[in-house]
Amino acid sequence: MSANSQTSDAFDPTPAKGVRVIFVAIAILAVAGMAVSAVSLQRHYAKSATAFCDVAENFNCDIVNRSEYSSVMGIPVAGIGVVGYGVLLALATVYRSRQETPLRLLVAALAGLGFALYLTYVEGYVLETWCILCLSSLAFITMITVLAVVLKVRARRAD
Repeated sequence: MSANSQTSDAFDPTPAKGVRVIFVAIAILAVAGMAVSAVSLQRHYAKSATAFCDVAENFNCDIVNRSEYSSVMGIPVAGIGVVGYGVLLALATVYRSRQETPLRLLVAALAGLGFALYLTYVEGYVLETWCILCLSSLAFITMITVLAVVLKVRARRAD
């Protein structure tokens, strides 16, 4: 920007079509994460067991989704996932033109990744049972975090 132009809080995505592609990829992964979290939330409240995720003795989503670790202060972890992915989706779509969005996306993704890694630890070492839905969510938030890092690096270069 020239010294005479007004300051804008808009992030200029013109440096690259790649920036738009990253935002789209984050949005797609966030929608996938919301879907997986929504199914997990449904399983959290379900009265009956399901067979689609009960594939082995150590792979059972129902055990994980109904354990004492499936809620934080009475809020289902899967519900937190739906909201968290919704925030990431909003940042990648509605708020993508704001200058502070790459940093906010990165912070939100890192928070989500940290939470997912903690929950994965609980699955593996406390419950000793894995949830395919949870592992899918871990994969989505990991990919979103990597893309958010790339986005932040590209935004810094554009400044």
